[in-house]
Amino acid sequence: MTTSSRDTPVERAAPLAERLLAPLARFAGSASGGGVVLLAVTAVALAWANSPWAGAYHHLWETPIALTLGTHTFRATLHYLINDGLMAVFFFVVGLEIKREVLAGELATLRTAALPMIAALGGMVVPAALYTLVAHGTPAAAGWGVPMATDIAFALGALALIGRGLPTGLRVFLAALAVVDDLGAVLVIAVFYSGGVSWGALASAAAILVAALACNRAGVRRPWAYGALGITLWCAMIASGVHATIAGVLLALTIPARTRVDEPVFLAGARRALDDFDAAAMVTAADPDTTVLSNTAHHAAIEELETLCDHAQPPLVRIEHALHGPVTFGVMPIFALSNAGVSLDAAALGAAVASPAAIGAALGLVVGKPLGITLFSWLAVRARVAALPAGVTWGALTGVGFLGGIGFTMALFIAALAFPDSPLLEAAKTGVLVASLGAGVTGVVLLRRRSGVGA
Repeated sequence: MTTSSRDTPVERAAPLAERLLAPLARFAGSASGGGVVLLAVTAVALAWANSPWAGAYHHLWETPIALTLGTHTFRATLHYLINDGLMAVFFFVVGLEIKREVLAGELATLRTAALPMIAALGGMVVPAALYTLVAHGTPAAAGWGVPMATDIAFALGALALIGRGLPTGLRVFLAALAVVDDLGAVLVIAVFYSGGVSWGALASAAAILVAALACNRAGVRRPWAYGALGITLWCAMIASGVHATIAGVLLALTIPARTRVDEPVFLAGARRALDDFDAAAMVTAADPDTTVLSNTAHHAAIEELETLCDHAQPPLVRIEHALHGPVTFGVMPIFALSNAGVSLDAAALGAAVASPAAIGAALGLVVGKPLGITLFSWLAVRARVAALPAGVTWGALTGVGFLGGIGFTMALFIAALAFPDSPLLEAAKTGVLVASLGAGVTGVVLLRRRSGVGA
């Protein structure tokens, strides 16, 4: 008996593979997936750093790496490449999210943006003020920016764990607040946590940025073109003294957000391509000597449809979607693994408890974040410059304020910038980890009570 192509071993295996991988795909696409992976990797980092192999953990990240191009040699450690290289990709995605939200999201109009913007301002000012109050006059004062930003992956993941019973406006509010938070953190890093500025290198970076904007205006849509410009921009930023990760945000602002075809043109072209595809498929079905592989009209219709889809989707959306998985499940876990490993023995914890860096970070995240977010939101609503989202109560908003206290990724990143090669870094990390856990648990408990989950 003749075996059709449908009965080949490859075709028979595909549905089983898809079924086996479906749970993993659903997990990767869930709002809580990234937060769960970050939590697991953080636990691994803490266990490793407090195990008999702690020396290997710290030695690994100080592995020297060198790249030679002609007479020029670039030397760095693995930890540097993660914090200044991979994290530039993270900031690039952050920049894409900010641009999308400003152009067509929750920050597109003053009416929808007012509350999360004002709440985010409170969530930055109050934690920084509390930290400064604790650390003023000490070497730890440089870390005032540590408790300012929210880890959007952890915060939205924690919100997703609650599941049913919460209004949609609450998640939208938290997402928009976290985006504004990220923008504030980027500005703080650029202005306050960069080294001495080399104006020549900065001028080169500006020229590269202008070239990227010119590519946008000229209609260049290929990701590789912006990727090449991004690498040169990153190198220029390193030489300029401005922190290299800012290159990611600046490059994101140049990515095209326009489509090449409007909806009527796309619909007309798509219908024409589908008609051509249907006609080609009928030829294949009627002629046993014609296969899908040899039917050129079939492939031409598919290529036309692919081209239309490529022209109809803005590069900004396509690139953000393509990088979401690698950043969420690659860049951020690697960063957490290399930065969250702090010693938790009695001596280290005792030093952290007595350190203004740890106390200020913890107080800023657990107290300052919810207080600033809730207070500034209340003032905005009271002054009638903003309104609460539909169905959102002040109790629920307070719970979200605590979720905003999950600083983690950005807080650890700013701590590394504030205390390079300093014992204060370990204390600040300890404060961030403990406070993020406490703020997250408190926020989840408050919101579960408000939603009636588990009652």
